Amino acid sequence: MRINTSISVVAVALGLSVAYPALAGENDDDTGARCTLPQGTVSLVEKQLFTVVNLSDANGGIFKPNRMWAAIVDREGHLCSVIKTGDAWPGSRAIAIAKAYTANGFSNDALALSTANLYAATQPGGSLYGLNNSNPFNSRFLEQGTGIGHTVGGVITFGGGVALYAGGKVIGGLGVSGDSACADHAIAYRMRKLAGLGTVPKGQGPNNTDNIVYAASTSPMGFEHPHCFPSDLSASAIENVGGR
Repeated sequence: MRINTSISVVAVALGLSVAYPALAGENDDDTGARCTLPQGTVSLVEKQLFTVVNLSDANGGIFKPNRMWAAIVDREGHLCSVIKTGDAWPGSRAIAIAKAYTANGFSNDALALSTANLYAATQPGGSLYGLNNSNPFNSRFLEQGTGIGHTVGGVITFGGGVALYAGGKVIGGLGVSGDSACADHAIAYRMRKLAGLGTVPKGQGPNNTDNIVYAASTSPMGFEHPHCFPSDLSASAIENVGGR
């Protein structure tokens, strides 16, 4: 059984590398079936990573092209996918998973909250201070190649996580990590938009979206997020991707 499973995993990995040469996928033996998202939806979102990290504006980030981990969870929080581009920071794998879990876990069919929107409220003295400790990451799944099909958990409250929407309902979450928090947000937001899964019911960002709201001062308030670098993309620039 394990031999057959291993062959299947290798075949999937090879198929991904042929179609998207910059992407490397993961699988965890026999638990992937727990993900309730259709494989077509997962593949559609994954595909956008290769497009977005190669955009000419580098998403306002440090690297060009961006070197990213991307993770997808379903509505129940099961990990459906973990992929990466280039020599992404190994430590960003767990962060991407936690961002996906956070955005899914704190969004619903009435309000979308990106992880960038949660930054200010979770700082000391904020109304959600302590949220980061509420759903701890399962350290059993820190190792690369583990966790698919499991509820891995983790809460991250800086940019890079967005909920996925279809038909006005949350169907899961997308998290990315590997650059500045501001670039991470831009990449996740743009991936979701290109996949057609970004029509949110209401948000706390510009134009009732869950886009990033940059703080005007050094002390973010409400749903604000601090700037990362002078190269940060504005919310309107983040929206302007792929002619959509």
